[in-house]
Amino acid sequence: MYTVSSIINRRATEQPEKTFLIQPETDQAISFAELKRNIDEISGHLDRLGVRHGSKVAFMLDNGIWSAQLLLGIMASGRVVVPLNVVAGQQHLEYVLQHSDAEVIFVEACYEQQLKTLMSSANSDASIIKVDPVNGPLWSDVSAGAITECSLHEDDSALLLYTSGSTGLPKGALLSHRAIVSGGANVVNGHILTVQDRALCVLPVYHINGAMVTIAAPLVSGGSVVIPKRFSASSFWQEIARYQCTWSSLVPTIIKYLLDRSADEEFTFGNDARLECFRFARSASAPLPAVVMREWESTFHVPMIETLGLTETAGTVASNPMPPAPRKQGSVGIPYGNDIKIVDTSGNPCPHGTRGEMVIKGNNTLKCYYKNPEATAAGFFGSWFRTGDIAYQDEDGYLFITGRIKELIIRGGENIAPREIDDVLYRHHAVLEAAAFGVPDENYGQEVVACVVIRDGHTCSEEELRVFCEQVVGAVKMPKRVYFMDELPKGASGKIFRLRLADLIS
Repeated sequence: MYTVSSIINRRATEQPEKTFLIQPETDQAISFAELKRNIDEISGHLDRLGVRHGSKVAFMLDNGIWSAQLLLGIMASGRVVVPLNVVAGQQHLEYVLQHSDAEVIFVEACYEQQLKTLMSSANSDASIIKVDPVNGPLWSDVSAGAITECSLHEDDSALLLYTSGSTGLPKGALLSHRAIVSGGANVVNGHILTVQDRALCVLPVYHINGAMVTIAAPLVSGGSVVIPKRFSASSFWQEIARYQCTWSSLVPTIIKYLLDRSADEEFTFGNDARLECFRFARSASAPLPAVVMREWESTFHVPMIETLGLTETAGTVASNPMPPAPRKQGSVGIPYGNDIKIVDTSGNPCPHGTRGEMVIKGNNTLKCYYKNPEATAAGFFGSWFRTGDIAYQDEDGYLFITGRIKELIIRGGENIAPREIDDVLYRHHAVLEAAAFGVPDENYGQEVVACVVIRDGHTCSEEELRVFCEQVVGAVKMPKRVYFMDELPKGASGKIFRLRLADLIS
């Protein structure tokens, strides 16, 4: 039986002096033995505060050794951790505070006033515990409440993480200890991680990618994590070199930032300390345009591994295999640790090469959507979780996602996947970000339009981009209009909120 606490206990017993967490801003390092002691202290204080096992405990923190330890410690103590997305906006956070039933909230000083305002609006009476980024929680002297033994089981709830809510209110995915450990193991198996591997965690731990891929997976493998406060393009490669990191989980927006700076970095393949130990990077959470992947590998000569993960599946469900095994461009890879199939609208399997909805079954899937039985019932075909992704599987078992069911553009009866237009726009030298979507049209039902962000120092016209698309996808799929924007709305993972764009141009 595997739980978060059993994995921590195992690491503290087998590798007590091995470093697990490093914060570069302060050069603090936490061993597995220290992790265990700090997590026991978190558990003991929550016991004394009278927070019952199974209760919800939230945090509102930037990345660092204490956000990582609170993430793991709250779960290991028998409570359910609720990471709060600090950039999600007032409406999202108010809803999460109301809906999650959080009894305690850990908060960094820079977010304390924001949290108090949100709690007042949400009528939350949760207790607030301040967290010093260096020294950890500032516990008050509490004598009430006794320390209780906690016997955890795989099915016990561990993590309540809310979806981005790109179409309406967010849903709270409730994940068990079994799912957390399985999600970490999927990353370990997919990327062949060992105790020697060290991750650079640049994605926020209040997102499933940061939490499961770069915190839970190294815990499962016995590796280590460098966790700066936030991503910085100017210090990324210096941190890789200084701490001898072997891998990092990225999103397309970050990948493009690093590529934009690459001309100033003067990388020398085969003789560059920044690349000596760095064996791969991975892309997830949003589609990676093929042209961006090719540019990454030709610039840095480091494999970019395309993967697929969801909040509801505790992160990774599929990945391209590690070299020298074949990787397929445009594919999210093959399943790791779960079963995946493509089905029609009735839930029947589709033949290879035929598009349908991707569904998933495994130990890593969510227990339910918290306090939302309707969404839970709609989210499954029997024991198979419905992802909402349109995909197909080739003869070799590689998965190709072509879009989202909710985002599909139906123009004159023809189904158009927005990602097909995105991929073309990304090939244009002036385009930094792009997203196509459908808008109502009297003649065709829907018409294709697109929003783009232009790279610094580049220019192009709307007509130039429309003609550029027409040459590849034809006049039917060519955007009728192209809108230029300073930025596109995105979630914490860098995923563009495509369905919000129509409101921004109206």
